[in-house]
Amino acid sequence: MLSDDEYDYLFKLVLIGDSGVGKSNLLSRFTTNEFNLESKSTIGVEFATKNIEIDKHTIKAQIWDTSGQERYRAITGAYYRGAVGALVVYDITRQQSFQNVMHWLKELRDHASQEIVIMLIGNKVDLAETSRAVTIDEGGALAEQEGFLFMETSALDATNVEKAFDTVFDTIYANVPKKNKDSEGEGGVSGPTGGERIQLRPPSVRRLSRSSTSDEKNNKAQSSGGGCCQ
Repeated sequence: MLSDDEYDYLFKLVLIGDSGVGKSNLLSRFTTNEFNLESKSTIGVEFATKNIEIDKHTIKAQIWDTSGQERYRAITGAYYRGAVGALVVYDITRQQSFQNVMHWLKELRDHASQEIVIMLIGNKVDLAETSRAVTIDEGGALAEQEGFLFMETSALDATNVEKAFDTVFDTIYANVPKKNKDSEGEGGVSGPTGGERIQLRPPSVRRLSRSSTSDEKNNKAQSSGGGCCQ
């Protein structure tokens, strides 16, 4: 079993949506199984981590909780960088938070990778019987229209919280290059281990980089009159 500082893959996920929809409590419910009734609005950005296991690999889930307040929106752009997953959260008792989902989707698509895995979350389903303002059909229809995952949750009673995060991380994992265990130790290609971050580049780019380096060395040798024979 790997420690908290050892993992096979690092997945960064962002939580976005209006202030007060329950993003912070979704984060704390998933990472520490806690709920704070007196939770205050996030200022700027906060994050937490949790190690999970998928297909006998340890995944370090790094989850960023972004503020939904208008005055902080300008500073959150950089925090989308490197994200491979996103939960777009609205409050099922507040129609306006659902209408604002399109704003958050635009911001996400403006700043994040096109390959990012997105799930639409309708939170506070524990209040559905008395205060629901957005039906499950409305949420499902929007998710189907936009082509992403959908689930209703309750951070208060933990309904579907772990299932929602696990579904997103499982989907992300299905899309990343896997470690080739049969080739390990034999010159085979493997995925990131021990928390290693990797950046994949097309083979042609790597060849070009090596070629350019060789050309630079040759040019320097020629300009110095042959190097050792001066």
